[in-house]
Amino acid sequence: MTNTTKSQVNPNFQIPKRVNKGVMRKERTFLMIKPEGVERGLIGEIIGRFERNGFKIIALKLSKISRELAEKQYEEHRGKDFFDDLVSYMSSAPTVSMVIEGENAIAVAREMAGVTDPKLAKPGTIRGDYGIDVQRNIIHASDSEKSAKREISIHFENLNF
Repeated sequence: MTNTTKSQVNPNFQIPKRVNKGVMRKERTFLMIKPEGVERGLIGEIIGRFERNGFKIIALKLSKISRELAEKQYEEHRGKDFFDDLVSYMSSAPTVSMVIEGENAIAVAREMAGVTDPKLAKPGTIRGDYGIDVQRNIIHASDSEKSAKREISIHFENLNF
């Protein structure tokens, strides 16, 4: 059983106390609220969840990303059946890109986001509470330090990691 603490924000969400073999590390990670999250007016709710859980917002912008930028963002999925639909969707309407900083930010942000498929995501996670389907799952969260660095450099090229 993982040593956890109940979140004061949502009793269904548990924040991991220890990640990376017991070492707490201050990290930065990249998050993006997808078009349906913006269209549904969930920006404040989503950002608030991260702030209430102790994360600091380092960079934030609302923009409609170009197809080229979406292709660069999701380059690892090029060649997969869903790539073109994903890129078209992500470049169809405004998104909110942000960098957050805090203890074990990458792992905790992924946990807060929930699993990719909202139907399988736990209640209390962002995708579990607001996701529609696998593509329209409200939020993107970097899955590793390498991805976080790459994605931050794509969306915030002047921000030092």
